[in-house]
Amino acid sequence: MTSGSPRIGIIADTTLQGHLLSSAVRGQGYEVAVNSDPGNIELHWLSSDKLDLWVVDLNHEDRWQNFLDQLLEDTSKPILFSDGQAPARNSPLYPRWERRLLSKMLNYVGRPKVEVKLESLLPVRTAVNIPTPAEFRTLPMGASPQWVWVLGASLGGPTAVKLFLDCLPAELPVAFILAQHIDNGFLETLAGVLCRDNSFKCRVGYDGEQLSHGTVLIAPVEYEVAFTEAGRLLSTGKVWEGPYSPSIDQVISNVSARFKGRSGAILFSGMGNDGSIAGPLMTQHGAPLWAQDAGSCACSSQPDAARDTGCVSYSGSPEKLALALVEHVRQDIRRGLS
Repeated sequence: MTSGSPRIGIIADTTLQGHLLSSAVRGQGYEVAVNSDPGNIELHWLSSDKLDLWVVDLNHEDRWQNFLDQLLEDTSKPILFSDGQAPARNSPLYPRWERRLLSKMLNYVGRPKVEVKLESLLPVRTAVNIPTPAEFRTLPMGASPQWVWVLGASLGGPTAVKLFLDCLPAELPVAFILAQHIDNGFLETLAGVLCRDNSFKCRVGYDGEQLSHGTVLIAPVEYEVAFTEAGRLLSTGKVWEGPYSPSIDQVISNVSARFKGRSGAILFSGMGNDGSIAGPLMTQHGAPLWAQDAGSCACSSQPDAARDTGCVSYSGSPEKLALALVEHVRQDIRRGLS
C-alpha cells in the first residue's frame, strides 16, 4: 500500500476534465486532497501547507485570470498546468496522455511512496493444482524457449504473481520475464520469495542471462534489456524510458518484437497504466494480452488501464490466469505452433 504519498490539488473548469485528472492522479498512487473548479474552491487551500502540488487545467483562462493571479500570489506550492483536454479513457491516445502527465508530476513531487514487504509473502494454499497435460510431456525441450510470456506487475503484484506461479505445473514449456516496479535493492529478495514454494527457478535477468522453460527472470531496474533470437538477455546500454523502472511497456515491446506470436503478456495488480501502450501493439503480432481481474487485485489501476484499450482478451484471478495459460499452450501444441 502507499504510505505518505504526495498530496495533489486539482483545479479544472469542467467537471469531466476534473474527473479525468483526478482518476489519473489517483491511479498513479497519489492522494487527491482537493478537486474543484476555480469558482468553488475554498480559498484557504491556496495557502495550505497540506498540499505538495497543484495541477491546473483551464479551458477558459481569460475567464479565470483573477483567480490565477490570486493562486500565483497565495500559494508557495508548485503549479503544473495540464496540456489540454484528456482523451476518453478508451481512446488509444489516453495512455500516452496519462504518461505525459505523470512524467511532469515526477519533476515536482517524485513517485508515490510504496511500502514493500516481500518477506511477509507466505506460502499460498490454493485448491488449484493444475495437472500436467500429456502434450507437455512429449514436447522436446531445446535450448531456446518455445514460448516467452511477460508478467507485468506493480503495487500488490508480488502476491498475485506468486499465486499464479504456485498454480502452474513444473513442465509448462514457457519462459517468463517479470517486469516488476520495485526498488533495485529488493530484486534479489523478490527472486527468493517468488519461487520459494513452487518448482520454478527465479533470478534477476542481468545481461547475458538465458530465458528457459521453468525459469522466471526478473528484468533489472538499472538498465533496459533486449533479447537475442535464442532468448538471451542483452543490455541495450540505456536506462528504461518513461517514469517506471523497469518499464513494462518496453519489456513487452522487446519481447513481442523478437518472439511475435510465440509471446504473450499478463498485467497483474498495480498502479498506473504501464503496459497499456505496448500491450495493444503485441496483439497485432497475434500474441495475447491478458490481465488480472479487478476483484482479485490489491490495486487494479494497471490491469484496468489495459482493459480500457479493448485489447485484453482474457481477465481472471491469478489461479484462473494460470489455468488459462496451461490450456492456451496445450492448444498451441495441438495445433503444431510450438
